[in-house]
Amino acid sequence: MQYGICNLGVVPLRSEPRDASEQVSQVLYGELFKVLEQRKKWSRIRLAFDKYEGWIDNKQYVEIEEDQYNKLVADQQELSSDLIDFVSDHNKQLLPIPLGSCISNHDTFDHEFEGNSISGKNEKEALIKTAFLYLNTPYLWGGKTPFGIDCSGFTQMVYKLNGYELLRDASQQATQGEALSFIEESEPGDLAFFDNEEGVITHVGIIMKDNYIIHAHGKVRIDRIDHTGIFNLDSKKHSHKLRVIKKII
Repeated sequence: MQYGICNLGVVPLRSEPRDASEQVSQVLYGELFKVLEQRKKWSRIRLAFDKYEGWIDNKQYVEIEEDQYNKLVADQQELSSDLIDFVSDHNKQLLPIPLGSCISNHDTFDHEFEGNSISGKNEKEALIKTAFLYLNTPYLWGGKTPFGIDCSGFTQMVYKLNGYELLRDASQQATQGEALSFIEESEPGDLAFFDNEEGVITHVGIIMKDNYIIHAHGKVRIDRIDHTGIFNLDSKKHSHKLRVIKKII
């Protein structure tokens, strides 16, 4: 088994080993993973944080030893807390990194970091404040940064920045936590899940107070939520059908 760490700000994780393949997620600076299969130009990896799998370009990560991987995974993760920040190498060249990058691992590359960071668990009330950092971020399939994010990447990163682990896809996140019977039982920070006509969960958002929800749909935006689903404040129509509300914390 081989092990790796992302040494760039943000790297696409693809469904197949080619540049034109679908981006299923992203790997942020400092993220750790196991290398499941290695080819000449591509490697199939499994991320340490959420066990998500996909293909990454061999030029966009650094191999590390198993002992180092295990130590870094066991250490408390320290994440960058500004929308965009920088690390610098020994030549003082700057490398931009997005919100939520794992800067506790920067010593692996002999990088320096002088920005703001966070670690540990926060109270549930902090989730909405963190969610506002992504407000108006454009929707991007597979995205995980303030410059492009999808619905489950949004919820995962908001929870991650507050010290909690969510799986990557909306359908996976829906398997976590405790189901609530009514919207009235929910609290700000709970997750609402929505399904399509086939009953497959395809969307997720974060409940706010007073029957509002923040979610990634075209962009990270705030809409109303009721027993039917999400009521889009621009189109004046329901855009998503409510399936279940889950209390994760």
